[in-house]
Amino acid sequence: MGRIAKPLIAPAQRLSRADALRAATLEGAYLTFEEDQKGSIVPGKLADLVVLSENPLTCAEVRIRDITAEITIVGGRIVHSRPGPAA
Repeated sequence: MGRIAKPLIAPAQRLSRADALRAATLEGAYLTFEEDQKGSIVPGKLADLVVLSENPLTCAEVRIRDITAEITIVGGRIVHSRPGPAA
């Protein structure tokens, strides 16, 4: 699509993909004192999660911005589901 690469600011400070994911999940829950309820998918915690169109940890870096939520689950219930291709 012809995106222009922008120069990185402080590239030595950038997070790895795994660190960014951890910051948005486990560490985010810890920051709000909710690590006993949120931040990881384990029995007894809230079942809030998304199923993504691609794996952000392994896809090509240029594709990360195009990842979409296929399914969103909040409190164990599906609250968003992208329609599949027409049969």
